Amino acid sequence: MGKIWLVWLLLLVNREPLHWQAKSFTGKVVAIKDGDTFEVLHQGKATVIRLAHIDCPERSQPYGKQAKQFAAAICFGKEVRVVASNQKDRYKRLIAEVYVNDTINVNKELVKAGWAWHFKQYSNDSSYYRLEQMARKNKAGLWQDKNASPPWLWRKPKKK
Repeated sequence: MGKIWLVWLLLLVNREPLHWQAKSFTGKVVAIKDGDTFEVLHQGKATVIRLAHIDCPERSQPYGKQAKQFAAAICFGKEVRVVASNQKDRYKRLIAEVYVNDTINVNKELVKAGWAWHFKQYSNDSSYYRLEQMARKNKAGLWQDKNASPPWLWRKPKKK
């Protein structure tokens, strides 16, 4: 009886809480809705993915088309690995990081190329902050425009 108790205790102690475990799966990118929202086909079902840690310009916003084109060039039609935190946003999109060939982090590539902001309101990952600062310094992508407006401000209704 003591051995069974010990095994049970070890399993309980070494198990991470479920909310800490990331959901990881592979699938094919079948749609790029905008720079930070994709559809990934996994086991015959399309899952809408919202890229974690970043915010790209909206489609109707300056640089929105470029962000979408950049994202498409990296991963459209390709097999990717999706690493999700098991959280969804208010639109029920799965929040995740997306990897091509298990080496290219699409989220970070968008920031590095200057097509996305580090979304500090929802991320405390300092690596994204550093990538954004480097892109700003190098005037990459939208950082060529000193008046580039972050999407969270662009989305706010204009007050009359």
